[in-house]
Amino acid sequence: MVSVILDNMAEGATELEILKSYPSLNSEDIKAAIAYAAQLCSERTVSLVTV
Repeated sequence: MVSVILDNMAEGATELEILKSYPSLNSEDIKAAIAYAAQLCSERTVSLVTV
């Protein structure tokens, strides 16, 4: 469900719109999805190669 929430947000959906589309979710679920995604991103490093 994390990807569904983030995909909706990336498309510009507001929290209220997401909650209306997915009634089983609540505000805390959306916050948790964002926090989870942030944690995943912070644990990865990418080395850039200059050509």
